[in-house]
Amino acid sequence: MADNPPDYELADRMALTTPAQVRAIGHPLRTTILQLLHERAATVTELAAAVERPKSTVAHHVDVLARNGLLRVVRTRRVRAIEERFYGRTARLFFVAAEPSSAGEAMPVDFNDFEVAARESATAFEQRRLWGFIRHARISEDQASQFWERMVELVAEFDRLPRSGETVYGFAIGVYPTDHPVLPGAE
Repeated sequence: MADNPPDYELADRMALTTPAQVRAIGHPLRTTILQLLHERAATVTELAAAVERPKSTVAHHVDVLARNGLLRVVRTRRVRAIEERFYGRTARLFFVAAEPSSAGEAMPVDFNDFEVAARESATAFEQRRLWGFIRHARISEDQASQFWERMVELVAEFDRLPRSGETVYGFAIGVYPTDHPVLPGAE
């Protein structure tokens, strides 16, 4: 296994610029497939075994991801008379572009990594195996953008960790505006 996953070349970042791309990445099974491919390239058969779903179901979801530019065939091998395809991600990090799509179509509003993180972390929370912080700070938009860039670097470091151990850990990170109250100016 590669020390620096995955075992194929891919871009560091890719902007999701169409509603179809955002819908594609928003499905829980497709998100799981993308997460598995952070480790190494895999065939539909391997992905189906990992997620314990029928190959036809996984093949459909792989096709949706590939059609929207999130996956690609990174290598093939001949197995008897069949050419087996290994799929990989097109980027380590996908992010939703702030600009509206050129077709004028609205981006889906149900794409939320924090909903996924909350669902995934529920058992860890019950078992007291969840580490986390939530903080609030009144900062400028420029400061928030600079801080986000540092978080992106941390996510990239997490993605590149050598795979080992038996437990898959989740990592949720974000910065977002809130409606928290603000103290009036000091006199």
